[in-house]
Amino acid sequence: MISEAVWKSISKAPSDPWIKLLNDYLPAHGIDTPARIAMFLAQASHESGGFMSMVENLNYSAQGLANTWPKRYKNQDGKPNALANSISRKPELIANSTYSGRMGNGGPESGDGWKYRGRGIFQLTGRTNYEKFFADTGISETPEKMSEPTYAILTACWFWNSRKLNEYADKGDIKGCTLAINGGTIGLAHRTELYEKLRKLL
Repeated sequence: MISEAVWKSISKAPSDPWIKLLNDYLPAHGIDTPARIAMFLAQASHESGGFMSMVENLNYSAQGLANTWPKRYKNQDGKPNALANSISRKPELIANSTYSGRMGNGGPESGDGWKYRGRGIFQLTGRTNYEKFFADTGISETPEKMSEPTYAILTACWFWNSRKLNEYADKGDIKGCTLAINGGTIGLAHRTELYEKLRKLL
């Protein structure tokens, strides 16, 4: 159901191997109606920058860290704290600091934050989520592989079904689906634009 025209409406990335993989895997995971496919693709395209970004970008400035994680990196005066300044523009240190002691990760020295940083279409993040995905699907691979198209799609399908997002797709509830994905409505206008475009094409 996903054609070149559909792909070009949501991505500037080469269609190979994405179209074939999506057409194979989405129906196999119950994302099998025009409404469901449109919702999945709209959300996926927004979350992944048009399927161009499959690994979390952690190249933050000190101020970027303070703005994004104020409780961890901002002083009372609104400026970056000493930790933010010390790890600024150092993605591996940022990951290990920001994600330490969360989502099943160990402390900064464990390296889990970097090893289990966000990958795939919906940014699978944290040791717990990776291990749950591997356990539920029987897939046995390294975390790094999750940024490759096949596994990026499989993690996305797992995420989609684990949160029962077809229920929102069946109702055309873009806002509800967006809230279920990221806990807020960031990018809702863009997601809606993509969804409406896809509904006409599919």
